[in-house]
Amino acid sequence: MGESAKQTEADALASARRLADAASDAVDGIVAAASRLTDGGRNIDDYQVHAELVAQLATEARASRELVAYGERQAAAGRRDALAELQAFTFAAETVHRLRGAVELDPDACGLDSGQLDAEDLRSLVRQGLSEAHIRSIGTQVLAARGAHATVLEDQVAALTRDQFRTFARTEVAPIAQEMHRQDHLVPEQLIEKMAELGLFGSSIPESYGGTEMGYLTMVVLTEELSAASLVAGSLITRSEILTRALLQGGTEEQRQSWLPRVASGELIVGICVTEPDIGSDVASVQCKATAGEQDGRRGWFIDGAKAWATFAGRANILSLLARTDPDPAAGARGLSLFIVEKDPFDGHSFVQEQPGGGSITGTANPTPGYRGMHSFTLAFDRYFVPEENLVGGEAGLGRGFYLQMGGFAAGRLQTGGRATGVGQASLEKACAYALERRQFDRPIAEYQLTQHKIGRMATHVAAGRHLTYAAARAMAEDERAAVEPAMCKLFASDVAVWVSQEAQLIHGGWGYSEEDPVSRYVVDALVLPIFEGVKPILELKIIARQLLAGR
Repeated sequence: MGESAKQTEADALASARRLADAASDAVDGIVAAASRLTDGGRNIDDYQVHAELVAQLATEARASRELVAYGERQAAAGRRDALAELQAFTFAAETVHRLRGAVELDPDACGLDSGQLDAEDLRSLVRQGLSEAHIRSIGTQVLAARGAHATVLEDQVAALTRDQFRTFARTEVAPIAQEMHRQDHLVPEQLIEKMAELGLFGSSIPESYGGTEMGYLTMVVLTEELSAASLVAGSLITRSEILTRALLQGGTEEQRQSWLPRVASGELIVGICVTEPDIGSDVASVQCKATAGEQDGRRGWFIDGAKAWATFAGRANILSLLARTDPDPAAGARGLSLFIVEKDPFDGHSFVQEQPGGGSITGTANPTPGYRGMHSFTLAFDRYFVPEENLVGGEAGLGRGFYLQMGGFAAGRLQTGGRATGVGQASLEKACAYALERRQFDRPIAEYQLTQHKIGRMATHVAAGRHLTYAAARAMAEDERAAVEPAMCKLFASDVAVWVSQEAQLIHGGWGYSEEDPVSRYVVDALVLPIFEGVKPILELKIIARQLLAGR
C-alpha cells in the first residue's frame, strides 16, 4: 500500500465526517429550494422528476451520516472499526460527488451553485475516498472475511438475538430455501411452528397480550438474519407486524385481547388485502366495498370486490382487509375501514372458501419469478360476511382504515429495510466465497483488481443501508409515527439489494444464471423489494419528498 493510501486510512473517519457534513448542508439547501419551488410540497406533482432527485439525495446523505456516526460511536467507545471507517469515507465521498453532479446539472432548481461543494479540500477528499486504491483496500479486507460483517450492536438484546437467529437461519432455513424456491413450495408448517415457538410472530406485541415485544431494532436484526437465508423466511412476520400495529393503534381493547395473543403464538397467520387489480399505490381509491347487513341474526358487513397481491392469503387464517364503507367516491380515504376476515387455511395455488349463507372467497396465486414460498393471490369476494366485531376499532373505526393501514405500512417498510439488508449481505457473502474459490487464468478471481473494487463498493453500500435501517428502527422506537426514516431505509436498502445481487451474479459468470445456485434466487427475490410496502416512486414522492418539502 502506498504512503498516500496509508494516510487516507489514518484520517478516514475525520474525512468522512467532513464530507458527510458538507453533504447534509447541501441537502438542506436543496430541500429548502425545492420547498419554495413546490409551495411547501403542495405542487409536488408539477415537479416530480426534481422531487424524486431530492428524495434520493436526502436519503443518501442520511445514510452517509449514519455510517459515519456508527464509526464515531465505536471510536469513542475505544473499539474502532477500521473497515467501517474506510467505508464511511468512501460512501460520504460518493454522496458528495453525486450531489455536485446534481447541482452542476441544474443549479437553479437546487438553489445552490457548484461552489458550495467545490472547495479544494472537498475535491481532494472525494478523490481520495473514491480512489481505486482506497476502494480495493476495502474489497481485499471484505474478501479476507469472506464477506462477513462485524457490526457492533450497542443494544445487548439485539446482539444476542442476532446471534441466535443467525444460527437458526443457517441450520433451519438455509437447507430448505433453494428447493422451496425452485419448486415453488409453500413454507413448511414445521418452520412456521419453530418460528412461533421462538416468539417471532409476537415480536412487536406487548407481553400483556402474549407477545415478546422485542423492540424495533431487535425485530429488524432478526429479520435481516432470516432474510439472508431466505427472503420468504424473513418476510413471514411482516403481515402479522402490519396488523399488530393497526390493532395497537386503533383497535378496541376487546379486539386486542382477542386477536393479539393468537397472532403472537402463531395460531393465526395473517394475510394483508389492500391492493386491487386496478388499484395499486393509490390506496385511497380502494373500491372493494363493505355493506352493512345481517346474516342469521348477526349484524356485520358483506364484502364484495377483488384484491390483488395478497401474499400468503391462501395459508392465512385471517386477512387484514381494507374496504370502502362509505360508497360516496368523494369520501376518498375517509370512506375506508379495516376488517379482520376469518377464513380456513389452504396450501395450494388456488382455493375457494364458501360460507353456509352463500358468501365466498376465491383465490388464485400469481406466478412470480422470485419471492416464492408464500404465494401472492388475487382474491374475489362475493358477499362474504364479516361480523361487526371484526371491524377494527368498532364503531369508532369507521372511516379510519386508511390511517390504521398506513401506520402498519410504516412498520412494514422498516422491516423491509432489514429484509433488503439481509438479501444484500447474502449476495455479498456468496460473491466473496465464489471469488476466493473460482480460478481463472491460474489465479483466484479474488486476486484481480476489478473483483476487489466491485466487492469494496458492494460491501460499502450494504453497510450504508444497514446503518440507515438501524437508525430508522431507533427513530420509530422514539416515535412510532415516524414515517420518513422507515421510507428512506426501505428505499435505499432495496435498491442496494437489487444492485448488489446483480453484481454478485456477474461475479459468478454463467453459474450465476443457474437456478441451482442461490445467487440466482437472490437476484429475483431482490427485484420485489423496491415494489412492495410502497413502490419506489410513491415512497420518493408521496412520503419522503412530500414530508421534507413540507418541513416535517
